[in-house]
Amino acid sequence: MSAAVKYTLGRIVLFVVVVAALWPVDMNIFLKLMVALLFSAALSFFLLKRWRDEMAEDMAVAAVRRRSEKERLRAALAGDDQADDENADQPGDSSQQGRGPSA
Repeated sequence: MSAAVKYTLGRIVLFVVVVAALWPVDMNIFLKLMVALLFSAALSFFLLKRWRDEMAEDMAVAAVRRRSEKERLRAALAGDDQADDENADQPGDSSQQGRGPSA
């Protein structure tokens, strides 16, 4: 199960638990829901820290992956090929061509 799903389900469960705890209290239903929302948010800050950190890490990895894919696609659209990158790593690459002997 992904970290985002675990964290989201954890937040929902905390909200439902707090609403259930406030149910016998004599209050307006909307006020109960608002108080439950605030308390569940505060509780999730402490109780769901590990899942929140996992989700943030997954999101950061996905952002880096998207950024590198975007750069690769931009380079491909600009006419740069991956073959040029591979040739640059080999001895006698295109940057050395056209130059005379170095002595």
